[in-house]
Parts: sequence; structure tokens; C-alpha cells
Amino acid sequence: MRIKYQLLSLMLCLFLGASTYAQQESWHISYRLSSNGQIIENQQLVLQNANELTYLSYNEEVPKSVIDLAKKTNVELLFLKSDTVKRSTSWTELETPEMLPETDTILGMVCQKARLKLYSNQIEVWFTDSLGILGSPYPVVMPGYGLVLKVVRNGNFTMEAVSVEKTSPPENLLDINNYREVTKAEFNALQIKNRYVSLPVFNNEVINFGDSIVNPEEDVAGQTFRYGNGTILLKKINIPDLKDKQIFANLTVKSNGDAYDRTGSVFVISPENQKLLEALKYGLDRLPVYTLNDSIFYQGITATENYEPPLEIMRFFTTFGVSHFNDRVDIAGYTWSDSSTYVTEVTPLLQDLPEEIWIGVFIGNYDKGGHRASLALNIYPAFEENPPQYWVKPIFNTLNIMEMQGQNYPTLFLYDSLKVSVAIPENVKNLKLYYTTTGHGGWGNGDEFNPKPNEIFVNDSLIFKHIPWRSDCATYRLLNPASGNFSNGLSSSDLSRSNWCPGTATPPYIVSLGNPKNDTLNFKVAIPMGKPEGGSFSAWSISGVLIGEIRE
Repeated sequence: MRIKYQLLSLMLCLFLGASTYAQQESWHISYRLSSNGQIIENQQLVLQNANELTYLSYNEEVPKSVIDLAKKTNVELLFLKSDTVKRSTSWTELETPEMLPETDTILGMVCQKARLKLYSNQIEVWFTDSLGILGSPYPVVMPGYGLVLKVVRNGNFTMEAVSVEKTSPPENLLDINNYREVTKAEFNALQIKNRYVSLPVFNNEVINFGDSIVNPEEDVAGQTFRYGNGTILLKKINIPDLKDKQIFANLTVKSNGDAYDRTGSVFVISPENQKLLEALKYGLDRLPVYTLNDSIFYQGITATENYEPPLEIMRFFTTFGVSHFNDRVDIAGYTWSDSSTYVTEVTPLLQDLPEEIWIGVFIGNYDKGGHRASLALNIYPAFEENPPQYWVKPIFNTLNIMEMQGQNYPTLFLYDSLKVSVAIPENVKNLKLYYTTTGHGGWGNGDEFNPKPNEIFVNDSLIFKHIPWRSDCATYRLLNPASGNFSNGLSSSDLSRSNWCPGTATPPYIVSLGNPKNDTLNFKVAIPMGKPEGGSFSAWSISGVLIGEIRE
């Protein structure tokens, strides 16, 4: 239903016209919409005029576009929760069409053809002056040239009149003089914000190491808790029903004194995941242990019968000191960014959640100043009317968000593969694995700077093999004022890395698993990790989340 969504957006800014010499007559014009030759059902535009004003309504909704005939001005209305605002556009600001010699007959009326170009869209228009009235069903297209009966955009989207009737003046139409005028820029901003809900989580809060931390005594929603010696922000929030929504995580980070690039994660914990919550509060001994060779162990990295690792919804990496160091590094031609912003769609990951969740942000650092972070969930109406419902299960996460509480680094791939078995419900189909991976080891031979293949096996069959690598890191140079510069002209932030760059988010790979025939899937992840050198070692932070559609 993407077309329907586009139409809804389009109709918010429709402009209309009607001539001053026909202002005493009222007309009712209905338009049918079609795309690629197919009629779009239950979609209708209606033009009506009365009292020197002309209105356009969509599916009999309250009109959102009006033309002031006396002023030859198009007026758009925006209905906010506590206010209604308007913006006005003079006809003189609109594009001038090219008149063509071609004609056509629509509803028994001879129409002249014109064309124009709007934002790279090719627009063809058929209009008539047979009735002595003006009007158009398309935004900013010819409100002063006649009654537009047909519009074709890019050859595949059509609005065409199906009836034109003289009527009595409509009653109870809007008085546009009652509404507050705003600038076009203000209107655009309000219009965008009015289309979705933004759920704030954190606002410019410090993530650092070594502060004296006193957390609230009770787990009350809306209060910020700090764990990991200050490197983790955690908050319990109430969320609306997300099952028919699109959700984006919007994170902004600034340096508050830390000059280095750091690993970060936005994650969710269900209230039922008590082991993980207790580990944050009281210590790592609450976590199940993943053991290798009977002596090497890793805390809480794989799912068990009564434990789930953190549900990672965004992997990100801080910059070299953006904001805090901007005025300390002055280079001609370089305008440093104010902050680093990461926006990631997280719709499937957040579909199977209770009304109350814990959401957190981790940035690994040992700096007293650290960073400042702001996080919001932006919630939009879905394109589809009945989107699929999902089953979501995090099955592994080796990113040690409790590093500053002693959680071991993910060095297990030096010794063995990561293995986990997961029971799949019978009513799940179209199963996918969301796999996020980044390599670390910040010296010449470390895995951060050396491509390494990642392999995933399911029930001993290889289903995924890829070398995760980012070669575009120099794109983000203006996010990294404190990045060191080498003698050859490169900056440290320019260097290619194992699937991450300073100042970027790392999206997951999506691995299709189809419709599982077995009720249990055995996963194995293998990475040929490099060996330590002196006190330097490599590590791989990987997370895996299973997402499947629930059969009805």
C-alpha cells in the first residue's frame, strides 16, 4: 500500500484555484486516481467552491487546501493537536507551464494540453475554460489557467475528473481567517513532525567512566539508571502498540571530553529477562557462562532456556572527539560537525515487545568526561494496512556492554566457534537472522584493519559467508576533529575497517532461513581471528536476532 501512503502525503499540500468571474456559482468536481493503468480503489478527490474560496477534500475528509480567490493565493492548512496553522503561496510563485497544440475531450469538454516540470517530475495537464472556472487536483499545478480535468505525472500516475456538477454552496466550510499564519519553513517542519510520534528516551545525558553513581531506589519508569561504572544508560519506558508502525531509533552523540572512537550499542531488555537486569545491578555472577576448553569463559553471550542476551537494535561508533574538540583543532577548509547522529530503522526488532521495556545505550570508554547522548524512538504509521506480526528472539551477543564491570572481551573465535541451539515455534515462517558484526584489534595486524571472513552454519550447513568491511571511512572526516594525522596525509578516521567507521552505525546483514522444517536450529559462527601480539589482542563483537512472521 505504498501508493496510498504517497497519496496521503501528496494530498496534504494540494493547491486549487477558482476564477473571480465565476465566484457566485458553486461546483463539485470529483477525480479518480490510478497508477500504472490500475484504478486505486477508495481514493477520491473532490473540489468545491463557495464564497470566493475553493476547497479540496480527500475521501470526504476536512479540506486541507483552500484558494483565496480575491488574493489569488493558495492556502494550506495543518491541523495540530492544539492548534491549526496555515501557509500561503501566491500564484506568482508557481511554475509557468508550456502550452502545447494538442487537445482532447474529457466529459464532453474540449481540453488544451500543457506540461511542466516539478522537482524532476514530468507533468502533463489537460484543462478547459468551458465552464469559466478554475481548479486543479495537483499541488502547485496551474490554478489560474482553467479547470484542470486530467493530470499525468511521469506517465504512470493519473488524476482524472469523473464528474463535474453545479451545486448549492456547501455549508460549514472552514474560515481560513481563524488560523495562525506561519512561514513556509515553519509549516514544513510542523507538517513533518505532525505525521509521526517521537518517544524521547535520553536527553543529552553523560556516558562516562568513574563518576560516583547513585541510582534511584525503585525501578520506576522514566528514571535514568547508570551501570557499568557510568558507561551504560538504562531506562524503563512505556511504549505504545508498535505492531502496525514503522520505528526508527534516532541517536545523537557528542564528545564530553573523550577524544577516541568507541564501540557503542543501543539495546533493549525485556522485564522478564531478570538475569540480565540483576547482572547490571549486582554483578556478573547472575549471568550464564559460555565456556570454552573448560577454562575460558564468557558471561551472558548466548541464549539459554531462561536467559536472553541484550536485544541489540543499533551498533554504532563514536567519533574522534566531535563537539568537545572542534575549537581545539583548526584546519582551513574544515568545518567540523556539531555532533554525530545515527538513524536506523528498527521496525522488525521491536515488533514483539511488552508494553514496558528497558532500553539502554552503551559506550565503552574509560574517560572521566566521556560522551553525551540523546535517544528517541520515532514511530510512524506503516505503509501497509495489515503488516505482518513478528516473533523476535535474540540468540547471541558477544559485545561486552558490561566491560567496565569485568565482562570478558569477545576473543572466543581464537579458540573455537560460537555455538547456540534455538527452538523455533511451529507458527513461525519466513525466518531471518539479523546478524551484526564488527572486528576489533587496533594495531597493524589487528582484526580491525584486516579483512576476515565470517561464516554462519545452521545444522552444519553453510548459510552465510562474507567479509565484513568498510572502505568509505574517509567520507566522515568532518565528524572527527581529534583524529590523528599520518605522514602520508591520511587521518586515522580515514582508514578502512572491519565493518565500521568512526561516526557511523553498522547495519545488520539479513540472512534468510526460509520456513524451518526442524523445531530446533543449531547455529555456529566461525571467524579466523588473529592471534595476540604482546598486550594487544583482537575481538569480534557479533549479535544475532531471529525474526520470523507469525502464521495465522
